[in-house]
Amino acid sequence: MKADVIVNQVIRASDGEQRLCLLNSNTGKMPYMTTGGKYDLLAGWGCLDEMPAGGLATLDAFLKSNRGKWMFGFLSYDLKNEIESLRSMHEDLIGMPLVHFFVPATVLTVRGNQIQLLDQSTGKYAPWQESGESTPPVTADVTPVKLEKKISRNHYIETVNRLQHHIRYGDIYEINYCQEYFATGVSIDPAYTYQQLNDLSPAPMSAYYRLDDRYVMSSSPERFIRKEGDRLFSQPIKGTAPRGAGEPQDRRIAHDLLHSEKERAENVMIVDLVRNDLSRVARRNSVHVDELFGIYPFSTVHQMISTVSCRVEQDTTLPDVIRAAFPMGSMTGAPKVRAMQLIDQFESSRRGLFSGALGYVSPDGDYDFSVMIRTLLYRAGQALSLMTGSAITAGSNPESEYDECLLKAEATARALGGRIS
Repeated sequence: MKADVIVNQVIRASDGEQRLCLLNSNTGKMPYMTTGGKYDLLAGWGCLDEMPAGGLATLDAFLKSNRGKWMFGFLSYDLKNEIESLRSMHEDLIGMPLVHFFVPATVLTVRGNQIQLLDQSTGKYAPWQESGESTPPVTADVTPVKLEKKISRNHYIETVNRLQHHIRYGDIYEINYCQEYFATGVSIDPAYTYQQLNDLSPAPMSAYYRLDDRYVMSSSPERFIRKEGDRLFSQPIKGTAPRGAGEPQDRRIAHDLLHSEKERAENVMIVDLVRNDLSRVARRNSVHVDELFGIYPFSTVHQMISTVSCRVEQDTTLPDVIRAAFPMGSMTGAPKVRAMQLIDQFESSRRGLFSGALGYVSPDGDYDFSVMIRTLLYRAGQALSLMTGSAITAGSNPESEYDECLLKAEATARALGGRIS
C-alpha cells in the first residue's frame, strides 16, 4: 500500500480526535539520509494519558509512569529558559505548550510491507483495512493565504550587520537569526494543507500534529536526536543552496555547496557544538562524526548534513539528553548560551515550537525527534505562523542570507496556495 494512501486513511480515521501525531519518512520519494528513521510511517491518535503542564521534571515523571507504551510529543524552543538562565520576551501568536506528550489510544506503524495497528488500551493488534482511496481529502473552498513579513528587508540587513559586530568583537562565532511570516484571522484546512506541503516538499522528518485547536504541518529535513539501543544520532544541517534548472546546473550547484569554505565553516562549527553537547551524556571516547559535509538534494534546495553519534549508558533518560543538547546547535549558534541571549535580543518574534523538536518514544525506550523547521504553525481561525532562518557568520552576506530565508519560506508557503507580501 502506498504511504500517501495510508496518510489519507489515518487522517480520516482520526477525524474528530483532539490528539494526533503523524510522522512520515517519505521513504521512496527522495534520497534517504544515512541513519534514516526506523519507520516509513508512524501515527498515534486518541488519548489514554496526557502529560500535565510543566517542564522537564514533569516530562520525566510522565515518561516513567508510561514506560512500555508509545508516546508522542514535542518540546518548544522556550524550554531553553529552564535548561539555562534565559528568557523569552516576544509575542507568540500560536501559544503552543512548553512541552506536550500524550499516550495515544491507537498506534499505526509501517515498515516496508508490514503494517500494524495497535490498540494500546488492550495491547492487541488488528489488521489495517485498506479503503482503496488514493486521493487526498479535497477542501471545497481553499482560499489562498497571504503571509506578511514581520520585519522588512532593510531591518533584516541592519540586524545582520549588528550581529556581525558581535562576531567581530568575539562575542559569538555563529548565530542562527530567524524571522517570522504570519497571517491573522485566517481559516485553513490543516489536514489538506499538510498533504499539499508534503506533496510539494517531501522530507524525511515530515509531521502533522493536532492539539485541540492548534496544528503543526512540517516538512522538516533535519533530525535533532534519535536513540536506537544504546546509540544516539544527531544530524545537524548547515549549508543551503537552491536546486538547479536542469541536471548539469543542479550538479554544479551541489558541487559548489560541498566545496564552499563559508558553508563548510558553518557546518563544522555546529558539528563541534553537537559533539560537545553529546559528550555530556556519552560513554567515554564514544562520540564520533559518522559523516561530515554530506550533500542531500530536496525538492527545492540542496542541504549540507553531517551525522554525529555516541553511545550512552542504559540509565540515560530522554530528559538527560534534552538537558545536554537542547535546543539544537543548528538553530542557535556558538557559543550556544550567548547566541540564545542575542537571539532573544535581536529577533522580533517568540519562536515557540519553531526550532523546537517533535517526535515519539517507543515502548522499548527508543525515540526519534525532528527539528521544527520548514513548519507551519496554526491556531484555528486565529493565526498562522511560518519562521525561517539562516546561519550568520563573519563571512555572511546579509542580502544573500535574506534571500536564503525567503527561498525557504516561499517553498513552504506554496502549500497555502498563496504568497509572501
